[in-house]
Amino acid sequence: MQRRTSRWMIGAGLTMAGALALTGCSSSFGGTTSGSTGSAGDLTSDSSKTLTVLIGSSGDAETKAVNAAVASWSSSSGTKATVSVASDLNQQLAQGFAAKKPADVFYLSTDALAGYASNGSLLAYGDSLANKDDFYPSLVKSFTYDGQFYCAPKDFSTLGLVINTDAWAKAGLTDADIPTTWDQLETVAKKLTTPDQVGLAIGGEYARAGAFMAQAGGNLMNEDSSKATANSAEAVAGLTEVKKLLNDGVLKYAKDVGAGWGGEAFGKQLSAMTIEGNWITGAMSSDYPSVKYTIAELPAGPAGKGTMQFTNCWGIATDSPNQAAALKLVEQLTSKDSQLAFSTAFGPMPSIKSAASDWKAANPVLVPFLNGADYAVGTPTAKGAADVVTELNSKLESLKTGDPQQILDAAQKNLEALLK
Repeated sequence: MQRRTSRWMIGAGLTMAGALALTGCSSSFGGTTSGSTGSAGDLTSDSSKTLTVLIGSSGDAETKAVNAAVASWSSSSGTKATVSVASDLNQQLAQGFAAKKPADVFYLSTDALAGYASNGSLLAYGDSLANKDDFYPSLVKSFTYDGQFYCAPKDFSTLGLVINTDAWAKAGLTDADIPTTWDQLETVAKKLTTPDQVGLAIGGEYARAGAFMAQAGGNLMNEDSSKATANSAEAVAGLTEVKKLLNDGVLKYAKDVGAGWGGEAFGKQLSAMTIEGNWITGAMSSDYPSVKYTIAELPAGPAGKGTMQFTNCWGIATDSPNQAAALKLVEQLTSKDSQLAFSTAFGPMPSIKSAASDWKAANPVLVPFLNGADYAVGTPTAKGAADVVTELNSKLESLKTGDPQQILDAAQKNLEALLK
């Protein structure tokens, strides 16, 4: 399950490197020119060719679910469509664009959006979606580039506080003690820390520590990734809180307790709590079925509630000979029925508001994750931001002895360089 712990970076998505590899080649993409964007105003509609769908799958359940949904749409629409599972989605998508034979529809991550959008590879079809107003606004922002809503959010995940209920009770804690503030988190983490089990364990990366930055009112960039805000007082305050927890000995990085990610540390009961996304439920049921747990929203910081959001969209290629059918397929794949079926099959949260009540009824334990949609912040979408985050993560590994201000000053400088 480790591959699912940082969906923004690797979960069924693309990395920035592949997108950048196409920069400078866009003049050959369907006649577009560098910096131009494909418009959904005049869609191609050649139905003589099979519609191709390229996905990066988390496993058999996801593959079967997508195949079934596409086959159902194909049968009802009369348009032939096939699904291919990429062994390396980033590489195969880049190769398809370079050969001017891209998949018609494909998974696309937030960090890949800017690279492919800026060189004209992507069709900006978001505003043409019949269900465009049903998507959570924060998800729409994640897939908006240069003022255009490019692609339909496929699904999403947020972070929550996962609590070992046996350890909780053993420490004399009750439901009334579930932390809703940083001070309360510090208190319960201290009570839960024993010689054999740390109170809280997380991955030592921006995709987890960033939640504290959000709770303090900060993030690496503003909402549309047009301005670097990494070293703002708010962002520094969030990272300083993580450093405090580390130095107090009530928080440890997963690798420092001998685990590969927060879910493993929690599942092996090396920590009493972790901060993870809704994908952790799969690991718990398959690898640690005897561990009892509950899930709560993350505690609020000085600026209120905050969590991280991870998502992918359904990209459509500018070079697709049948953009009209591709758009109809995406509308079907993001419909309420399809998204609820996907959720049942392999666990993601629906990206549309109209599915929320049904999803909550079917997944009562996971409701805190979906509640986070109201205040979640996205990861930077600026071209090259993923590389900056990689460097930031290397410095966060030594946050316990490091200086949050200096760490974020470096990230600020690197992000500002991307925007010049």
